[in-house]
Amino acid sequence: MMSEQNQMEYTTADAVVKELVRAGVETAFGIVSIHNMPIYDAILREGSIHLVCSRGESGAANMADGYARATGKLGVVITSTGTGAGNAAGSLIEAWAAGVPVLHLTGEVASPYLGTGRGYIHECKDQLSMMEGSCKKAVRLRRPEQAAAVVRQAIQDAFAYPAGPVTLEIPIDFQSAIIPNHPIEDISLIAPTNQTIPSIPEEALAKISHARRPVIWAGGGVITSGASNEVTALAETIGAAVITSQSGKGSIPENHSQCIGHFAANELTKNLLKDSDLLISIGVRFRGNETANWKVPVPKEHISIDADWQAINRNYEATYGLVGDAKQILQGLNQALSQKSIVPDPAYLDEVQSVREELRTQLRATLGPYEQILDGMRNVLPENTILVRDVTVQANVWGSRLFEIYQPRTSIHASGGGIGQGLPTAIGAQMAFKDRPVVLMAGDGGFMVNVGEMATAAQEKLPLIVVLFDDAGYGVLRNIQSAAYGRQVAVDLMSPDFVLLAQSMGFDASRIGSATEFVTELEKAVAGKKPTMIVVDMEAVGPMAKPFGGPPGAADAFKPKKL
Repeated sequence: MMSEQNQMEYTTADAVVKELVRAGVETAFGIVSIHNMPIYDAILREGSIHLVCSRGESGAANMADGYARATGKLGVVITSTGTGAGNAAGSLIEAWAAGVPVLHLTGEVASPYLGTGRGYIHECKDQLSMMEGSCKKAVRLRRPEQAAAVVRQAIQDAFAYPAGPVTLEIPIDFQSAIIPNHPIEDISLIAPTNQTIPSIPEEALAKISHARRPVIWAGGGVITSGASNEVTALAETIGAAVITSQSGKGSIPENHSQCIGHFAANELTKNLLKDSDLLISIGVRFRGNETANWKVPVPKEHISIDADWQAINRNYEATYGLVGDAKQILQGLNQALSQKSIVPDPAYLDEVQSVREELRTQLRATLGPYEQILDGMRNVLPENTILVRDVTVQANVWGSRLFEIYQPRTSIHASGGGIGQGLPTAIGAQMAFKDRPVVLMAGDGGFMVNVGEMATAAQEKLPLIVVLFDDAGYGVLRNIQSAAYGRQVAVDLMSPDFVLLAQSMGFDASRIGSATEFVTELEKAVAGKKPTMIVVDMEAVGPMAKPFGGPPGAADAFKPKKL
């Protein structure tokens, strides 16, 4: 038992945990270490935060990321110093790319040895700079007495637009330092309620109300601000086609007749944009891989809505910029437009629906036997299922486009494009919603990167469903290499017996060789509510009707050329 003296002492670690609880943190992910043990012990003594023990720091950071994306809350990851922090860096880059609020707590060497190079255990030459390069921001606690203020500021910074991961490193000797426990209160002026819906400039309203062929491009900022209902209302009011980015899936239900979806770089969509007279972009980064490296055309008139000042004109010229929270701006737009007489053009709406249907028909024609797997997933899985997609052929081709998403925060993918992060990200999402199906689409190559985290899912008794497409290699890269060079290198891999591997990790597992078998096993997995893996034998199932050659222009980008 702890002595009364130890129970009475208040340390930096206690201050950190107190701020986490104040911020509503209920779950944290990480690995205990000699460089974060005081924080872990403080979490144990406080008692309200559930600690998920990952098998690697990389996976822990992905878990915090997935938890935050599924909930909109803060994701928390705790790592050790040096190598431990470095292991988390790649996954924090993904959280940065996706704009996810994550707090990374890491230790540091004891304060007298910082920057000395004397070989203190776990020492890194310049850990703060390493984390600064991986995150939105990295800070070091300089005085133990400032712990509460520094943690609170770090949490605020993680949520501030543009949101992203923040690293806070705390020297190990500081973590157990006894400090005063004095209250800190945030005193802010609260704006009057009649100012929560902003007034929209008349020039912007005129551009929208006069448009006859408007297009909305909805991005991750819509999801972050909780503006999905407002986007749908705006689209219906002005009769707009709605394109979504990967991060923006769920901004509008994907069975809506005006939803083009995640098809921006398709020729049919590009033609629609060429003939459009107004683009309204909302929280969109216009990533290179989603715009064929910015070759997708946009109309001359472009109203850009974004919470980030630097997003305006970053990739496409905006003729009018509205900077602020998307939900509030859209509420103001919808309120103002309701006072105007706007009648959407029925012929344009018919054209939008025709483009929407033709896009899906064309893509379905390339799937071959995987069309039945797609339809089986959507028919079997509840509408609120969270679909997590690692970087793999089937996820890229149809998981991100044809599997319909009906609700915000039920679609998660790797924004930065790094393989292997799907499993721990899905674990984080499942930790947030244990009563809902979470399904991971992954390929065998990427899955092996964080395969050890299967044990984490089993230990937490999560009903996670892994759909593993096994083609014994890196399928996307195979196809790009074949198209670019007519040959392949370093893309063939030896797959383990995934069924035995999964069973050894506490999963129910099966290997299927047909779409019919897949649907049967998926139904069992949903009903069983246990960790489950379905291995899709892609050789047995058969090839797609048309091979996937990578994102538009990918093969050409790798062919020899003069610069």
